[in-house]
Amino acid sequence: MIKDFIGNTPLRREDFLSKKYGTNILIKEEFYNPGKSSKDRAAWFMVEDAIKRNKIVEGGTFVEASSGNTGISIALIAKELGYRSKIFVSASCSDEKIKLLESYGAEIERCDNSNGLHVFNSTQYLAQAFCSNNPNTYFTNQYYNSNNIKAHYITTGPEIWLQTNTAVTHVLVGVGTGGSISGIGRYLKERNPGIKIWGVEPKNSVYHLFMDNKPIPEEEVRFDAIEGIGRTFIPGAFDKQVVDHIFQIGKDKSEAIAHQYLEECGDLLGFSSAAVLATLDENIERMNLKETDQVVLFFPDHGTRYINKLYQDFYPQPKVKENYNASI
Repeated sequence: MIKDFIGNTPLRREDFLSKKYGTNILIKEEFYNPGKSSKDRAAWFMVEDAIKRNKIVEGGTFVEASSGNTGISIALIAKELGYRSKIFVSASCSDEKIKLLESYGAEIERCDNSNGLHVFNSTQYLAQAFCSNNPNTYFTNQYYNSNNIKAHYITTGPEIWLQTNTAVTHVLVGVGTGGSISGIGRYLKERNPGIKIWGVEPKNSVYHLFMDNKPIPEEEVRFDAIEGIGRTFIPGAFDKQVVDHIFQIGKDKSEAIAHQYLEECGDLLGFSSAAVLATLDENIERMNLKETDQVVLFFPDHGTRYINKLYQDFYPQPKVKENYNASI
């Protein structure tokens, strides 16, 4: 069953980055999941929960609002289990993700934005409206589904803890729905409250305001377009109690780091992975990392999903590492 192949992804020490930043840099490589992203974890927990609670019967349609990766995971798992899928994607969803959704048989609907249930033309609003008007459908609703957090509390957090031999000191995670950082943070903080859980969001996203107990702007916020992270509202899947700090990073810096990493390490970073590394690079002095620290960078997917967005200026097209090719 596909469940047996989700999780237990590698945690790899990146020697070049460790030397560059003077500490131990470990990369959690989530693109080794079946759907090639960390979203397989939450998707499985949400789908399994719906089926167990008889919220949907075989042949029904799973519905999600997604920037791409969660939709891909839902579509893949639904197909494997004998269900259909309908994914409401934001206009910024990459061409590579659209093609993958189509390959898994998903019905796709493009929407103007992903600004929350209160915005009538958003992915979330339209996904919920579709389920309200169609029988045998289920909106997994990653933004407010507690299984999003649970998946990372049950799987990702323990993996990081064991793979570092309980020595992890810092984790950097891009924040989109908030499920990954919240589940990882809850688990690791229970084991060692001193572990630093740091989030990464684009410039002008609103998580940092929420962390500082500042009001969220009522008018529409336009944050830097880094696919997969950033919000104009605070989802229910975000637990601020287990997050120590939210860093903001720019799109241009993230793109530059992606290109630099390709030249230095010969691999393709996904967009939010690039944002995580860019945050480390931009804030390395203020982070006060020690040589003995164990710093985990959470890389949720691979750069092959962003060729046209991040690497279109590289000619010939950059080669992907052979070990990644072998895994897919």
